[in-house]
Amino acid sequence: MTHLVDLTKKPYNLNQEAIDWVEATLKNMTLDEKIGQLFVNMGSSRTEEYLTQVMTDYKFAAVRYAPGPAADIWEQNYILQTKSKIPLLIAANTESGGNGAVTDGTKIGDEIKIAATNDPKYAYELGRIAGLEASAVGCNASFAPIMDLSRNWRNPIIANRTWGAEVEQVISLSKEYMRGIMEHGIIPFAKHFPGDGIDERDHHLSYASNPMSKEEWMETFGRIYGEMTEAGLPGIMAGHIHLPNVEKEMHPERDLDDMLPASLNKTLLDELLRGELGYNGAIVTDASHMVAMTASLPRRELLPTAIEAGCDLFLFFNDPDEDFRWMKEGYENGLLTEERLHDAIRRTLGLKAKLGLHQFEGRRKEILLPKEEALEKIGTDEAKRLSDEVADKAITLVKDKQKDIFPVTPERYKRILLVEVEGYKGGFGAMINSGKKRAADTLKELLEQAGHEVSIWENTEERIKKLPEDERPAAIQNVYASKRPIAQITDNYDLIINLVDVNSGGTTQRIIWPAAKGTPDQPFYVHEIPTIVVSVQHPFALADMPQVGTYINAYDGLPNTIASLVKKLAGESEFTGVSSVDPYCGLIDTHIWRSHKMKQ
Repeated sequence: MTHLVDLTKKPYNLNQEAIDWVEATLKNMTLDEKIGQLFVNMGSSRTEEYLTQVMTDYKFAAVRYAPGPAADIWEQNYILQTKSKIPLLIAANTESGGNGAVTDGTKIGDEIKIAATNDPKYAYELGRIAGLEASAVGCNASFAPIMDLSRNWRNPIIANRTWGAEVEQVISLSKEYMRGIMEHGIIPFAKHFPGDGIDERDHHLSYASNPMSKEEWMETFGRIYGEMTEAGLPGIMAGHIHLPNVEKEMHPERDLDDMLPASLNKTLLDELLRGELGYNGAIVTDASHMVAMTASLPRRELLPTAIEAGCDLFLFFNDPDEDFRWMKEGYENGLLTEERLHDAIRRTLGLKAKLGLHQFEGRRKEILLPKEEALEKIGTDEAKRLSDEVADKAITLVKDKQKDIFPVTPERYKRILLVEVEGYKGGFGAMINSGKKRAADTLKELLEQAGHEVSIWENTEERIKKLPEDERPAAIQNVYASKRPIAQITDNYDLIINLVDVNSGGTTQRIIWPAAKGTPDQPFYVHEIPTIVVSVQHPFALADMPQVGTYINAYDGLPNTIASLVKKLAGESEFTGVSSVDPYCGLIDTHIWRSHKMKQ
């Protein structure tokens, strides 16, 4: 049995006029238009020629684009909405603020940072500012909030992107985010059903499974999705995540080999989500280039299988001609039924009617705000103030066993050494952040303004790479062979701050120590000189440096975050952040600190 949409019920709550528009629009579609309405395109260009051509060729239902300057995105979305035959869903990833929609938008903070404020109002404000800035340039959908549970500190995907580890907090903050963003006419697609954060693999690059039993799942993710369904959640993103033990309980006759990730799995989407949890809204697949999807089935099969399983929108073409042909072929050979095809289109058109887009026929230019008015809503003083508030309230003093280490003032610590601690340097994260100001540079500037003398340690590996090639072997041998007096550190510095800036984008979010011994690259000196560790990305760096006595999670390296950090180090502001995950990573030794009185 396929659960069909009821447009009169939540999350749609459509009146008869809107339902008539949905039905008339569906009835008047050609088969090619119906097939096109299953796709979300990612544009490779913003030119009118390109946008008009791809809309004509593929007749897609929705767009999810890469952020750009607000003026450019407004132009793009104006073209899309005025040139498309059927009004479009235009989505952005506003997980942490309006910066997910436009590059000059405001980043309020990743969800983990919002949760650390310990005040649900900031989840609402995150959604509201994201909605304000995204809707200003014509967006009407967002792939947020993230409702995963961060219960495996090794998980590389959602370590700083979801609210935390506790079900009640995830529900509460997700509701607040949804309330804020929907005030501005944005449809939220919450993710990643059936639940990430339990496995430790990256489903962009490999399979990933949620190993919970059905009882465990229903008490955690089942509660989250059930309560959000009741609250009127209009959209869900189906992750390429397996749920094998739950599926086995529902269908004992199946082998593991028969089981597919949620994005391709009718049992999980139709029987569990729509059947048992009563979800009546729309479902979009996660990106279709991810290995956890593409390695599950031949692409010509997975396209129609995703829709037949219960997804209503297929996220991204690989080759548009090929994907379009294979989706149509799947319908023609019965892999995708007409009932499911039409139900998918009704759900998507229903979202457009919920947004009131059907009321703009003949006056599409009015869907967007006038450009000048729109741009005034980007990066407002109010948005910046909220970002500053979150930065101040979120910074969390996790481990505070050097009781006499604060305040960090020039009188106590004139000479400070900053040591950058990094992880995997490749991947898209590194490319995106290339050329951006480093958190260490911002911290150095602010500490110097306060009167400190600050040096940044040059990574030993990077220093050796700068040598002529024939000199490198001897330099490497010298690193391993030579020992140096501890006095070289203690005589030259009064305090060392290790700044952990481990970027996402690899298969892990772990510190990668350089091949060095006895150098400041690694914090061996925690009992020789006062040492503070600050993580400016994920909150689990303590696992790789349990020996430290003072550990702080700042959650990001934004300038306003670093400014708040400096005030807190100096004792001018209290640490008020409350961790929503276990920053000790479930390990015993992360709690340990052998206290020794140090001369300061």
